[in-house]
Amino acid sequence: MGKGPEKNTKNKALHTKLLNRKKAKLREEKNAQALRLKALVAKINEKKNNDSADSI
Repeated sequence: MGKGPEKNTKNKALHTKLLNRKKAKLREEKNAQALRLKALVAKINEKKNNDSADSI
């Protein structure tokens, strides 16, 4: 009985590496976006608090 064709593990490894790189990039972008959003919300809340304190 033959073993069958040899598996192409080199391409699989490269593909996995590229997919992992892509996922990491997307994760980093998502985290960066979340941090920007948090900073913006904090800035708006601070401005809102200062405005309400000034009007009292």
